[in-house]
Amino acid sequence: MTVAPQRSAGLKKWPIVGWSSLLILVMVGAILAVRGCGDAGLRTTIRATAFTSLLLFTAVFTASSFHQTWPSTSTRWLLRNRRYLGVSFAVSHFTHLAGIVALASTVPAFRLQAVTVIGGGLAYVFIVAMTATSFDRTAAWLGPRAWRALHRTGAYYIWLIFLVTYLPRLAQAPLYGFMVAVLLAGVGLRGVAFVQRRRSARSALLRPGQ
Repeated sequence: MTVAPQRSAGLKKWPIVGWSSLLILVMVGAILAVRGCGDAGLRTTIRATAFTSLLLFTAVFTASSFHQTWPSTSTRWLLRNRRYLGVSFAVSHFTHLAGIVALASTVPAFRLQAVTVIGGGLAYVFIVAMTATSFDRTAAWLGPRAWRALHRTGAYYIWLIFLVTYLPRLAQAPLYGFMVAVLLAGVGLRGVAFVQRRRSARSALLRPGQ
């Protein structure tokens, strides 16, 4: 008697992107329905999608470190699905960009500083490049070393843009304090994981008989 292989339950891979995109669109639709499509509704949309982008980005940014530091079923799921969480982040942040463009187009008083356009624009260049190389074929074309360099540099640059965006706003609302705390906790966790890897490598070198 043969036993059929057990299929793993739960949301994974591309359905994560589909459901994330749907929830983001529903959220934006609800905001615009309640607050209107003018200044108030667009500003609320921009803030809300910034929050969803931050959460999705942090999940990707810390996936490997979380699993290394606290290996569990949940962190294993996070690590295995970080590619799809990364694509979901791209969907969220381009929705955020659409809100900014709509606000700039409809509210003449809204202006973006040049430094914001340049710094944020480069972050979007990284997001496009990282999303485009989140597929097996494009990742293989780029090569492992260049892929790691692109994704590591892009991740830290996007993290920095988030930080310099929300750090000056700490006094405006408690939400910004939470967002800064999430960013600092994420980079701190990566630091802890890095130290653990260095210690493990050093212990392996010092282990007798090797």
